[in-house]
Amino acid sequence: MADEGMKDRLTRQGEDALGKLAQDLLENPLVNSAISRAFGARERASQAQEAALGALNIPSAADVERLTRRLRSVSQRLEGIEDGVDRLDGRFAALKGDGAAPLAGVEDRLGAIETQLAKLTRDIALLTGALDTAPVPVPREQERLEVEAPAAKPRKPRKPRKPRTKKSA
Repeated sequence: MADEGMKDRLTRQGEDALGKLAQDLLENPLVNSAISRAFGARERASQAQEAALGALNIPSAADVERLTRRLRSVSQRLEGIEDGVDRLDGRFAALKGDGAAPLAGVEDRLGAIETQLAKLTRDIALLTGALDTAPVPVPREQERLEVEAPAAKPRKPRKPRKPRTKKSA
């Protein structure tokens, strides 16, 4: 039991000593500036990495995350359309079995489904284009400088023409 109390006291004293040491280190301007420089170097390295990936036309983690979110959105839309088609299929089967009158409003629903499918097709085409056809960035050394075009010369006013007369033969 006495060992337990002594152990707690030693643990507490050790934690206090470590806390005081950490506080003293953080208050030291030399250590504080070294930590600031390390974080600055980390930020510059991160920016250099993004620039290098961009130069190699490799998508960054943010690009992949954005594409993943977009793909999930398209997938959810497609699932909604599939559910709608399943409901329509069930209604068709029910009506077919009953031998009921022609379906009212089905044309409108089919038109809405076709519109949704066309929209999804465009979204998928845009995503595919974003993945495959990203233009390769031109290195700065190869960029062309824009040069000002020479000013246009003012036109001279034209002299009025004299009317032509027919010569008699």
